[in-house]
Amino acid sequence: MTAPLIDPFQRAISYLRVSVTDRCDFRCVYCMSENMTFLPKKELLTLEELDRMCSTFVALGVEKLRITGGEPLVRKGIMTFFNAMTRHLESGDLKELTLTTNGSQLERFADDLYAAGVRRVNISLDTLDEKKFADITRWGRLPQVIKGIDAAQRAGLRVKINTVALKGFNEDELFTLVEWCKSRDMDLTFIEVMPMGDIGNEDRLDQYWKLTDLRARLAENYTLEDLPERTGGPARYVKLEETEQKIGFITPLSHNFCESCNRVRLTCTGELYMCLGQEDMADLRAPLRNNPNSDAPLEEAIRAAIALKPKGHDFDYSRQSVDGRMSRHMSHTGG
Repeated sequence: MTAPLIDPFQRAISYLRVSVTDRCDFRCVYCMSENMTFLPKKELLTLEELDRMCSTFVALGVEKLRITGGEPLVRKGIMTFFNAMTRHLESGDLKELTLTTNGSQLERFADDLYAAGVRRVNISLDTLDEKKFADITRWGRLPQVIKGIDAAQRAGLRVKINTVALKGFNEDELFTLVEWCKSRDMDLTFIEVMPMGDIGNEDRLDQYWKLTDLRARLAENYTLEDLPERTGGPARYVKLEETEQKIGFITPLSHNFCESCNRVRLTCTGELYMCLGQEDMADLRAPLRNNPNSDAPLEEAIRAAIALKPKGHDFDYSRQSVDGRMSRHMSHTGG
């Protein structure tokens, strides 16, 4: 259990994103269908199995855990899992425990998350217009999310807003979102919409707002300074000199960010996806459940999966069609 996880391209795998549920209290139009069929409970890893799975990854050198969904905070008893992960933070084996959330449940859980060792949260928020928010999330209520952000900041959590750039939807809010985040001392990252799920190609192309175009719009009002900051993740950062804000850009389509990828994704059913933009996955649930008294088969399965990690994904809109499109919903893999 001492050799680190190194993929075929000599990238050390130190970051695991874990989906703890495919369920969500929103139905964001680019993430899932309005009438989703969710997984039977018996297919999901139990909270105890999630603990064992994540602990094995930590023992293999994973230093950052990001908990995702669906909406992770709608999973019953989820704080049991967060509290269990605290021991890895206290030992120093785990450097960061964090989550991505829609913010709807943060008013309930912010203090408990901080107590468990969480220090940062990413909150998905695409608009500050209440009606547009209801439209894009189908079921969501913006005031509930704002209360969640308030609670997170009161608890001491550092908040980053993730905004999916959607042509014809939030283009007119670009500067509003930037100024709002500045007023609350929150970082902001824009994300290109990705071709995942059952929404038709034409819709994806209509939604696609290239972030190089968004950046050019920002440059009309601000002086942008490229930052050398790299986390091994997909985001590239700039600083707005006038406000000293850090703005991130995640560009899976206009700029392939795979060369420094240090992460893999575990679904709530124990499937390990080595790449968000590829269908290849490894079943880790079977070696976990079939060997209750030994983690060796699970470790072997993890190492075999990492040995198959591809160099990158195939997302491409350049030919006015959605090449490399994934059939699974984003909520299945964990955002």
